[in-house]
Amino acid sequence: MKAALYFLLAVLIFSFGLSAGGEWIGFQDFSSERIIVEMRAMRLAAAFVTGGALALSGLIFQAILHNPLAEPFTLGLSGGAATGAALAFLTGAVLFNIHAVSLFAFAGALIVLAIVLLIARDSDSLLLSGVIMGTVASGVLMFLISTAQNTELAGITWWMLGNLQAPVQSILQGNGILLFAATALCCYFAGDLDALSLGRAHAWDLGVQERRLTLFLTVLASLLAAGTVALAGIIGFCGLVVPHVMKRLHGAGHRGLILPTVLAGGAFLMLCDTLCRLDPVREIPVGVITALIGGPFFLWVLNRERRSPWRLNCVM
Repeated sequence: MKAALYFLLAVLIFSFGLSAGGEWIGFQDFSSERIIVEMRAMRLAAAFVTGGALALSGLIFQAILHNPLAEPFTLGLSGGAATGAALAFLTGAVLFNIHAVSLFAFAGALIVLAIVLLIARDSDSLLLSGVIMGTVASGVLMFLISTAQNTELAGITWWMLGNLQAPVQSILQGNGILLFAATALCCYFAGDLDALSLGRAHAWDLGVQERRLTLFLTVLASLLAAGTVALAGIIGFCGLVVPHVMKRLHGAGHRGLILPTVLAGGAFLMLCDTLCRLDPVREIPVGVITALIGGPFFLWVLNRERRSPWRLNCVM
């Protein structure tokens, strides 16, 4: 029942997004404005897949790291992806292949993930290793930016803000398949996710193979996050805001939480993308909208958890 309501919400936002934009298009004018409607439909589909993947990835990381402030880029994937994208601009690869930025960003995120997994020994060191690698990748990125020309710098900056202007159809389809498979797998492991969210000792007592399952879910959540980066750049806070809201509305049990979270994440990012297209003069990157919403929410969560009787494993 919950999933059906969020599916209906997503359909309503999708329908609204087809009409809304710099120019309002009524349903009766869809046939005459077919090209614009198709472009908007592609963007909304990319927003739904990206938002759903980020929300699911954040939900997984919060469970396996048992940290309420974990999000899809906790392990430094955003730094690795941004570094890879910057290299695509600086080496001129983007001039020879329109998919170069996406491929370089995806590869950068996977390289950081591989290093983190090689360094980490358990879920606690996994988080610390991710923070360190993210810092190192950010340092490399700052060096690359300092050597960039104005045109290259503009491309890097725009990509890092996150946008859904021209999603690559093949990458969108791949992300959609990955999201569907990841959702099914998480539904299967819903009980194990509940156990992992209680901590390693409790998970072991409940018969969960904590180390193997943590590794598998870490790779799965990281692939979801890396895929969104390849599709739409770095879009922050969606993977933090949506899981928190859903937990407060429906409780922490993952069995009834996974599918509604995916649908709510997709609906949330479709709404953000629609809002960023309302200005007829210039378009605001969708990453800016999510940051304006997610930033204050993050501060509220941080302040609330500091006042709680139990302390955080780490503060991001």
